[in-house]
Amino acid sequence: MTSAAAALQITVQPSGRAFGANPGEAILAAAIRSGVGLPYGCKDGACGSCKCQKLSGTVHHGTHQSKALTADEEAAGLVLTCCAQPLTDVVLLARQVTDESAYPVRKMPVRVAALHKKSPDVMLLRLQLPAADSLRYHAGQYLEFILRDGARRAYSMANAPHTQTDAPGVELHIRHMAGGKFTDHVFGALKEKDILRVEGPFGSFFLREDCDKPIVLLASGTGFAPIKAIIEHLQFTGSTRRAVLYWGGRRPSDLYLYDWVQARVAEMPHLSCVPVLSDALPEDGWSGRTGFVHQAVLDDFADLSGHQVYACGAPVMVDAARAAYSAQRGLPPQEFHADAFTSEADKHGD
Repeated sequence: MTSAAAALQITVQPSGRAFGANPGEAILAAAIRSGVGLPYGCKDGACGSCKCQKLSGTVHHGTHQSKALTADEEAAGLVLTCCAQPLTDVVLLARQVTDESAYPVRKMPVRVAALHKKSPDVMLLRLQLPAADSLRYHAGQYLEFILRDGARRAYSMANAPHTQTDAPGVELHIRHMAGGKFTDHVFGALKEKDILRVEGPFGSFFLREDCDKPIVLLASGTGFAPIKAIIEHLQFTGSTRRAVLYWGGRRPSDLYLYDWVQARVAEMPHLSCVPVLSDALPEDGWSGRTGFVHQAVLDDFADLSGHQVYACGAPVMVDAARAAYSAQRGLPPQEFHADAFTSEADKHGD
């Protein structure tokens, strides 16, 4: 009888944190299991958020998109931890390894508490949690629904953690994707008191509170969900950091909680908002900013070198912002925090 293969050691510099990865296990999955806070987003080889430098060792990359990791990047020693399986002990260079960022990941049943249609294609879904301490998370993180066939769908939590004290539950903003297995169910058959199964928290998209740099919050469509949680957290903690929200959509209905935003701006002297529409029609009577939302930031800021940017939404918007803000406005790459909303089609390159 042969013994089980020994776990391989993954070491993360400059922190020196180390953990074991089982044979055939992705580095990121092992890190999450071990409570080590590596950066990541989609976990499916589509967004590139988990990309980091391999200092030594050998890995095998599973299926991933070339836009997330190009052949040249892989040749230069970059790896996607979400789909890289170690073949030897590995040493990585990753800047976001923090103990406090890694809350325990839990699976739990949740009950549908409310369904509110906020626009023709956006549903605000409230889920009741088993208890106030059943899900600890940072504002900006996401959870995953575990469907009956084992498939998963990820959605950011739109309410800040402090809201759990009075009513344990999470708020999600779900856009209807025609033909989508899960969103068709949400918009068609899901009803109050139904039981669903979730796992979380996931993601390294959350507010960094170890500095007082002014903040640019950048959202497109339902990418506003985690940004809303961050705004709630800023208000709850009494933060005096200057923050400006740029929220983009095609038409006014895409800014589905704009009244909520206006109320927060009125209450928070350090918060402002710039709504931007790309496809407003004459009948919309829109007199505000138009064009691409990431471009509006470029138009308003000559220098971003002293800022932090938190961007969430369509991958094309996030990618364009990441490239332009660093190259054209001096934003340090480590100060661009992003969560690209990758659909199932995005994840599989469809």
